Amino acid sequence: MEFTTVISTITNIIAQATNESQGTLNYLTEKFEAGGGFMWPILVCLVLGLAFSFERFWTLTRARTNTKSFILKVKKSLDEGGVEAAKEVCANTRGPIASVFHAGLLRADEGLDAAEKAIMAYGGIEMAFLERGLIWISTFITIAPMLGFTGTVQGMISAFDAIKEAAQISPAIVAEGISVALLTTLFGLVVAMILQVFYNYFVSRIDRLVGDMEEASIELIDALYEYKIKK
Repeated sequence: MEFTTVISTITNIIAQATNESQGTLNYLTEKFEAGGGFMWPILVCLVLGLAFSFERFWTLTRARTNTKSFILKVKKSLDEGGVEAAKEVCANTRGPIASVFHAGLLRADEGLDAAEKAIMAYGGIEMAFLERGLIWISTFITIAPMLGFTGTVQGMISAFDAIKEAAQISPAIVAEGISVALLTTLFGLVVAMILQVFYNYFVSRIDRLVGDMEEASIELIDALYEYKIKK
């Protein structure tokens, strides 16, 4: 009897949650249609912005490396097997830090200055790769509210046109135009806020990765200097 009651309670909760989600979806669909033509480009900004955001999230997740552990592996390989062994460790490790290390080790035979220049040059390339796509997210953050404000202007124009045609001011006459004005502004701002959260998160992740690259590069140059002295 108790088991039947539990099953019934769970079923009711699931049914209630489903009804609430359907009700929310229907409400959003209704407001989207009421917002007029400017809602579509705002929706496009959201979809494209999220697409770039998911791509950056996947890329930055793959770029994450345990920096301290990796540096220790490279130093150990450099001491035990020389530059070639260290390059092998870098080649088998993914991430921007490993790529920068590999570029520096490739020029290690030409001297510390050449290795340092290679690290700096490839570090700039890796940084550009990490930041790729952020400009589009930033663009959609800017465009979405601008589209919303443009829809606001259109809605207000429609409201005043309705007043002009009716030759009187009535809430019923201007309600549709004002509704369009408010909805486009609301949706545009919401889209911009959602994408801004992703953008700030990516910038903080990239700053952290770049900081790790710079710190690790200094340690690599020091390790190569010590290796040259021992050699």
